[in-house]
Amino acid sequence: MRPLLSPDAIHPAINDAVSAYHSDIVQEVSQAVAANSVVVVGMKQNPVVKKARKSLQEAGIEFTYLEYGSYTSQWHKRLALKMWSGWATFPMIFVDQTLIGGNAELQALLKSPDGKLPSLKRV
Repeated sequence: MRPLLSPDAIHPAINDAVSAYHSDIVQEVSQAVAANSVVVVGMKQNPVVKKARKSLQEAGIEFTYLEYGSYTSQWHKRLALKMWSGWATFPMIFVDQTLIGGNAELQALLKSPDGKLPSLKRV
């Protein structure tokens, strides 16, 4: 597991700034993950995000899509999501409130012989 900086190693003077960094976006995604079986978090112009969404659509799996900017905009918001989740790339795909990874991990789960995508509602 990736080591995380201990809260004790953050100076009290910056603790509020660290914990509040784009907390509105983190809260928005967290609420969407809690309210929906499948959530895809992505960005414009990213072909991997488009592939993941297309795969879910082709599989008949309902999902909620949240988009934060493009390569040239809203990178601060995406950085906050990366810091929160520990996942460095987009898309971020959540299934049953669990981060399963990105498109490569989604493809592996979709192709798994036992269909290990937990309780997905197909349309």
